[in-house]
Amino acid sequence: MYNLIRPLLFRLDAERAHHFTLQSLAIVHRLGLSGLIPDAPSCRPRQVMGLTFPNPVGLAAGLDKNGAYIDALAALGFGFIEVGTVTPRPQPGNPQPRLFRIPEAQAIINRFGFNNDGVDALIDNVRRCNYRGILGINIGKNFDTPIERATDDYLICLRKVYQYAGYVTVNISSPNTKNLRQLQDSDALEGLLSALKQARAQLADIHGKYVPIALKIAPDLEAGQIGEIAELLLKHNLDAVIATNTTLAREGVEGLPHADEAGGLSGAPVRIKSTAVIKQLALSLGNEIPIIGVGGILHGADATEKIQAGAALVQVYSGLIYRGPELVREVCAALG
Repeated sequence: MYNLIRPLLFRLDAERAHHFTLQSLAIVHRLGLSGLIPDAPSCRPRQVMGLTFPNPVGLAAGLDKNGAYIDALAALGFGFIEVGTVTPRPQPGNPQPRLFRIPEAQAIINRFGFNNDGVDALIDNVRRCNYRGILGINIGKNFDTPIERATDDYLICLRKVYQYAGYVTVNISSPNTKNLRQLQDSDALEGLLSALKQARAQLADIHGKYVPIALKIAPDLEAGQIGEIAELLLKHNLDAVIATNTTLAREGVEGLPHADEAGGLSGAPVRIKSTAVIKQLALSLGNEIPIIGVGGILHGADATEKIQAGAALVQVYSGLIYRGPELVREVCAALG
């Protein structure tokens, strides 16, 4: 069915189609028609971060920034859902247009810039939803918070979302917030992880539960940087690393319409870069810290490649735009 609808959606502006699709899914869910969507094949549950994932296929952050469509998205068969990125205060993000399809390469460029309604609005949406599966909440900093005070924003969000999250993802790798990727540098990351670990210990005592923390990194890191990040992940005993976010590179889309737009590139062209980062992380981390693989998964074989490279779970986003719900079922079937 999605193959019939997609040409119509692709005639719309990309961001307009994004909102239309989510709103349509919500209507289908409210009408009780979600049962028309075929279930994902049965998969072997995975134990990762101390959590039991019913299947290894998750929705990556960015599709549902405010957690407004959790129940509708859950009907697509995901083993877990990640919402956000959310910031302490609401912010509009970058000016439109800021989302561009490159169908010839099954790719997307976005420069959203953490547009969201703020952490309090996201929490309200999470409270209202009926979803009882594993919910990841992805947190970031406001665009106007100086980079030297970024830790303050992450701590605000961590404290607010803690009791509602299955796990929390710390996003320091979006290319669309000025200077954000500087937080991947060793000194800055050392301070951030130390503060988060201390705050999490306090929150675990307050709420009586341990909520895992994952770090989301970029695909554009040098080998030495990946090694340094791995050392810090081990030092601070982080619960997981998500590899990877979008890329600033343009390999695979050169000369195509919209290829020169500013922003992060996702979809098929980032697959190789993402998988290379996963491989290096796996070598550096051993079996100590699990990896969640994301980037360029458009077929079951792409997900299998990520698992073979060292990932324990996978996430999809851009592939869902090009393939629809069928992708979730295909990846589940491939990973078994």
